[in-house]
Amino acid sequence: MSSFLPPQLLVLFEPHPPLPYLPPDDILPHERKFVQPLKGIAEFTSEFEDPGDAPPPVKAETKEERVERKRKAREERAKAILEKRIAEWKPRDNEDATTDAFKTLFVGRLNYDVSEEQLRREFEQYGPIKKLKMVHDLKGKPRGYAFVEFEHERDMHSAYKRADGAKIEGRRIVVDVERGRTVESWRPRSLGGGLGGTRRGPPEICTRVSGREEAVRPDDDDADRDRDRSRSDRDKDRDRSRDRDHERSRDRDRERSRDRDRERDRDRDRDR
Repeated sequence: MSSFLPPQLLVLFEPHPPLPYLPPDDILPHERKFVQPLKGIAEFTSEFEDPGDAPPPVKAETKEERVERKRKAREERAKAILEKRIAEWKPRDNEDATTDAFKTLFVGRLNYDVSEEQLRREFEQYGPIKKLKMVHDLKGKPRGYAFVEFEHERDMHSAYKRADGAKIEGRRIVVDVERGRTVESWRPRSLGGGLGGTRRGPPEICTRVSGREEAVRPDDDDADRDRDRSRSDRDKDRDRSRDRDHERSRDRDRERSRDRDRERDRDRDRDR
């Protein structure tokens, strides 16, 4: 079998050469005498470095400290960028904005496939539309929200009350008045503002409802009391219905037993 192996592999299986023979020492290791006796280091202490001239020790950064440092650096950069964007945000100087902010309705959570004509048809039922502006990014892709300017302010208020929660292309929208030019010191969600608390930070401090839903949402205590009251009412209704069912079943059993007794009496009378 080994004859079929190449030479470079056959070399690996060759035996090692024998170890060379070395005559044993005449003197055992523990019988040897040192040529130079051992000395201490007292004569070299003057050559040691002065502790006062030594540089201070360098503390190595731990993994937790490195992560915290990078996190703070990111927060500072994000804060600086946000402050710069807030300083540059001037909605009243936007040339593409609608003419009258008090007749303009903000429409958010739009499906990205919704076209301008389709959105116009959906909101023309509330009144004539003067201008409709769908917002796109720098690449021309829709951002998912738009601004609709009506001819009359009453039509805008009607759409504000009735169009919130409407479903367009399988997705429910949210509508609101334009606050950028009508509310002082208002900032959009991208600049740290907006309604509601759905994006305040970690999930434990965020809410699950939007701003308008949160505004009309009852207090948690009232909601809990209403929930408990409704649950107790349901339990009482369930118990009443169960008692009624038991009563009906007992009445049926009594009727059946009476019918059986009548049948037995008739059979006895026939036999006589």
